[in-house]
Amino acid sequence: MTKLSDPAEVERQIAALTELRHPDPHALLGIHPEGDGVVIRAFRPNAEKVVALPDGGGRVELRHLSRGVFEGRVTNTELFRYRLEVTYPGNRVFTFRDPYSFLPTLGELDLHLIGEGRHERLWERLGAHPLHHHGVAGTAFAVWAPTAASVSVVGDFNGWDGRLHPMRRMGASGVWELFIPEVGEGTRYKFEIRPQHGGPFLLKADPLAFRTEVPPLTASVVHDLGHYPWGDASWLAQRAKRAKDVYPHPFAIYELHLGSWRHVVEDAGRPLTYREIAPALADYVKQQGFTHVELLPIAEHPYGGSWGYQVTGYYAPTARYGHPDDLRYLIDYLHQHEIGVIVDWVPGHFPKDAHGLGRFDGTALYEHADPRQGTQPDWGTLVFNFGRNEVKNFLVANALFWIDQYHVDGLRVDAVASMLYLDYSRPPGQWIPNRSGGRENLEAIAFLREMNDAVRRLHPGVVTIAEESTAWPKVSQPISEGGLGFHFKWNMGWMHDTLLYFSKDPIHRRFHHNNLTFGLLYAFSEHFVLPLSHDEVVHGKGSLLAKMPGDEWQKFANLRALFGWMWSHPGKKLLFMGGEFGQGREWSEARSLDWHQLEHWGHRGLQKLVADLNRLYVTEPALFEQDDMPLGFQWLQADAAEVNVFAFVRWPKNGERHLVCAANLAPVPRERYRIGFPKAGPYVEALNTDAEDYGGSGMGNLGQVVATEVPWDGQPASAEVTLPPLSVVWFTPS
Repeated sequence: MTKLSDPAEVERQIAALTELRHPDPHALLGIHPEGDGVVIRAFRPNAEKVVALPDGGGRVELRHLSRGVFEGRVTNTELFRYRLEVTYPGNRVFTFRDPYSFLPTLGELDLHLIGEGRHERLWERLGAHPLHHHGVAGTAFAVWAPTAASVSVVGDFNGWDGRLHPMRRMGASGVWELFIPEVGEGTRYKFEIRPQHGGPFLLKADPLAFRTEVPPLTASVVHDLGHYPWGDASWLAQRAKRAKDVYPHPFAIYELHLGSWRHVVEDAGRPLTYREIAPALADYVKQQGFTHVELLPIAEHPYGGSWGYQVTGYYAPTARYGHPDDLRYLIDYLHQHEIGVIVDWVPGHFPKDAHGLGRFDGTALYEHADPRQGTQPDWGTLVFNFGRNEVKNFLVANALFWIDQYHVDGLRVDAVASMLYLDYSRPPGQWIPNRSGGRENLEAIAFLREMNDAVRRLHPGVVTIAEESTAWPKVSQPISEGGLGFHFKWNMGWMHDTLLYFSKDPIHRRFHHNNLTFGLLYAFSEHFVLPLSHDEVVHGKGSLLAKMPGDEWQKFANLRALFGWMWSHPGKKLLFMGGEFGQGREWSEARSLDWHQLEHWGHRGLQKLVADLNRLYVTEPALFEQDDMPLGFQWLQADAAEVNVFAFVRWPKNGERHLVCAANLAPVPRERYRIGFPKAGPYVEALNTDAEDYGGSGMGNLGQVVATEVPWDGQPASAEVTLPPLSVVWFTPS
């Protein structure tokens, strides 16, 4: 405890306190040994009277020193707990524990790890934590703001008055701390920050808040993470068993935006809450056979039109759909129904909203100061300074937080390309080369590797997926081999080429044949996910169905063929909501999917096809065991461009139960069309996208074909098959 026996020093500190530039208000306020007793000081501006009420009994009246600071002395060498009784004009009396009578809630080890950027459980120390401190219930607040002149906690409990709860700076760490008794869960708060070089104070949301108000309101809300009773232990145990090799397993991912999947028509068309969507989503995903859902960003964001990709609350689920524990309920429910949960995560950039991370303490703290490094021109956002230890720690810990606290099974990392390249979307002269003169962002690369290493090391079985749109090498290869360490990478080249091909009128497809074959040249260079994501059905691009050429029947036939092609192609599968039934309209976050369209034969048939594709996908090892290996794929016919036909074999690891896929992407049937088969004998027609059940013409092979010992396509056997128009057909050994 600090001794202040010099009245001039006391007055100097009072001036610093009342002018909100005191780095350690505890040095002045609270209870301190002094001479043959103790002194109690309290800062209560506008108070008429302040009395200390020791827990052991009695009253100690404090006299007014200066500027709202009151002081009282007790001839007692023992420090003691007490409450303050404060009287304001109008005989308004408030009694409460003195926050400045408590020791810090942060230790030296925490501060050391934060400074080094190695605190992997950062959320347990920074932010707002309801707890008992020295036997007293309250909330411990801590925030990193290294250049601030002062930081105060403001909220409902103090009338949002920054004078009443200034925080103390913890040495050179840049962390400010304060324990406030009798403040608990549900309390709204922010940090009021005074910049070092003057100017207006900043009112900032807590970067590590676990809960927020419902947007457009922006306050943080005190929340205890420790209450939810998880019931997914069996799921987590199974996930851990796959940790050694996540690749030879099926991933059929249903990507969705929570706010527009389904609305409550009877209640003004509002979105479903986390708890409401849980049983409906689980039932639907199981019906459709998907193994995982992928949620567009669920961290708090101010603007709904960003779909969650401009985050202000990195540690808080968006309050639009309910309480944080309601999100836990949703994930828990999905896990208990054997559905994995992947969430989109956005560590590359953040918005400029006044309450957010931008110029957090009056300086470029989380972002670079130079706009050539610190701004993202495409999105009007700010770029994280990945070279700063505390910033890197903030993000690595955030990735671990969602896995640890919300049990997510994967993180799909958004806009990785924008992080890897210093000149991303920047013209010459508007970017700064790295120390070697190159365009690679070395700090971002180091961050991504550190994040991926931490996830693999601390949460075996959880996957990370990169949305990376360039030819950056080894994105999904181990760090030890020079890779970035992701488990998977979105195959954006496959998506672009495939949609380009299928959008062409079939009469022109022979000129674009290589759009479907080229991807097999690099299909095994990474561990790929094949994405038909939300990005392909917005901003005037139209829905998947609208991209298809021809009349109504042909549009549905083409989309069915596209899905048949995608599910037989090497790579894990991802489909954005609405695509599974061929929604006609482009997606909008402001409205529900057009579920009424399922009354139409084409949409209903397409939905059934996707369910059957997923059912076969998860039961045929040939379709998933060797996604990342050349041995899992063998061309039969790659050059039949004039007739728009493709044929290939998919192989499982044991080389036995293979699958032959034949695609006829012309609008005319191919009857008695010969293709090679790996062995002679009967083959079942396992799938035909032209089946009547799917809305097709019903043309096919009457359930099976028999391959005879006639060599063809480099195989020892072959058969004459019927290939319906605009179709994909799968054959498996009988």
